[in-house]
Order: sequence, then C-alpha cells, then structure tokens
Amino acid sequence: MPDIATPPLPGLLVLTPRRHADARGVFEETWNRAALARAGILTDFVQDNRSLSLAPNTVRGLHFQAPPRAQAKLVRCGRGCVLDVAVDLRRGSPTYGHWHGEELSEENGRQLLIPEGFAHGFVTREAGCELCYKCSAPYDPAAEGTLRWDDPELGIAWRLTGPAVLSERDAAAPPLRGLASPFLWEAAA
Repeated sequence: MPDIATPPLPGLLVLTPRRHADARGVFEETWNRAALARAGILTDFVQDNRSLSLAPNTVRGLHFQAPPRAQAKLVRCGRGCVLDVAVDLRRGSPTYGHWHGEELSEENGRQLLIPEGFAHGFVTREAGCELCYKCSAPYDPAAEGTLRWDDPELGIAWRLTGPAVLSERDAAAPPLRGLASPFLWEAAA
C-alpha cells in the first residue's frame, strides 16, 4: 500500500507508492484497486491518459469536466518533473478558489489524487515530461471547462523560468470570477 498524505485542500491526497530498487533499476506498483480500497479510496477509474510535453514551462490547464461527466484523476509523472496543481471549484467549500501544487517527478514517484470538483493543470520543469493519469469518467468535450492558468485571483505560484508554452484554448481561458461552478461542496457527514 502506498504512503498517503493529506494536503490542505479537503479531498486531495498525495500517494507515494513503495519502491523496490536494485542494480537493475526500480519497480513500483502505481495503482492497485484492492490496496487503495483498504485505504478508503474507492474511485473507479475508466480511462488512462498520457501527456508528453516537449519544452520546459509548458502549462496545460486548468481543466475540468462538469457533472454528470465530472472526473476524478490519479496523476503521476512518468518522466521528468512537473508542478501539478489542483484548484477547488466546489461551491460552498471552505477552500473554494484555493489551490494546491505538488511536485511530481520520475524520481520522487508521488501521485496526486484529485477528486471531482477540482480544476487540474501542470507546468513542466524540464524538457520531455510525461504525465500519466487515470480518470473516473471518459473525456467528454461537451462537459469540459477551463480556467485561466495565470488568474491573479487564484495566485498560483507556477515558478516559470521562461515564457509559458500554452495551447490557444488555455491562453484564452476565462478567470475564476464569474464562473458558475457546476460543483457543490458536500461536507463529510
């Protein structure tokens, strides 16, 4: 079972799988349904995605899918190093509009479990970064939404070392202000 840490935004989890290293390299189990269920993580993942970013300072996001096609994600960096960011979009949440960033790298093996109700994005720290992530719902372009990655209201500390490399869609994304969030905070009973 991985080590599990809880960052300051309720619902986010940082998982660090156990690594077995020897002269050949490293082996780690990056996902095990039964082990995670024993830890109370019951998300049913239905799709795996891979993103390869060629240049450092590539920003992808902030993306989300609205209900009923909302996605939880289990994100890891297969190669390179990224700052992975989640923004709470759950109306009524005590941390609505707050963000958490986690450095994910091939070296540290950490994973970020992002529940439904969060926007997700990342920035590459070096060339040739590969991000791999599981999703709890298939991609649905009719349900997708974006937020402006550099929205001053969010104040995300991306720590870029040069100009951001963006898609046209991400460059034109709207700010948080005015978003009619489709997500609702459900406090734990």
